[in-house]
Amino acid sequence: MRKAELKEFLDAKVEYYNHPRFLQTDPLQIPHRFSRKEDIEISAFLTATIAWGNRKSIINNATSLMELLDNAPADFVKNHREIDLEKLSGFVHRTFNGIDLIYFIKGLKNIYGQHGGLERVFAKNAKSKSLQSSISTFKHLFFELPHLGRTTKHISDPEKGSAAKRINMFLRWMVRNNSTGVDFGLWKTLNPSQLSCPLDVHSGNVARKLGLLTRKQNDAKAVSELDKNLRRLDPLDPVKYDFALFGLGVFEKF
Repeated sequence: MRKAELKEFLDAKVEYYNHPRFLQTDPLQIPHRFSRKEDIEISAFLTATIAWGNRKSIINNATSLMELLDNAPADFVKNHREIDLEKLSGFVHRTFNGIDLIYFIKGLKNIYGQHGGLERVFAKNAKSKSLQSSISTFKHLFFELPHLGRTTKHISDPEKGSAAKRINMFLRWMVRNNSTGVDFGLWKTLNPSQLSCPLDVHSGNVARKLGLLTRKQNDAKAVSELDKNLRRLDPLDPVKYDFALFGLGVFEKF
């Protein structure tokens, strides 16, 4: 398939899948339940953190998580007392458990209290063409409080070779514009052109079939290769093609 034909094909799939009707089965529906910026970004970050495995289970557990935070995630993060954290200890989503959740709440409080919030931390390298180094910076700051080593695995690091799918997905949610009512476009200090595709087994397999990706592993090098090819199709908003690749893989079994 020639570049022009591929772009036309993928643009049509983006238009179809970048639509609110798909929020019914997508974890992104969780932050859409909130209206305040900090509630949206904190609920999105926590939802993205547990966004692996069965999508229905992700949505159910993310809903339970928000209920544990009194459906006021920003207020809970910023103003919780130690005793408030006790009710979080029984939370479980696959390998992410109550110990991890309690640290994440403490880590987020530190990010907002000492570093100006999630957007400011990720915008530290705002002039970079990619946000992959920003993810590594964020992970370093997020785990600057005392923590168990096991908890660090729940935030991936591109500088250690990870595709960092969930963090890249979170960044897509925050940075891409909300013209279709799907992504939020909350973070104005970052540009959609800097985003990287949330590479997973579905999008990776479709990208390989379409000739957008040759690397067999879904790792940081694969993300870099896919980014390069998607930016050739749309240098201003390359990650819009995540909708096409994921949709083709999940819904059409392409």
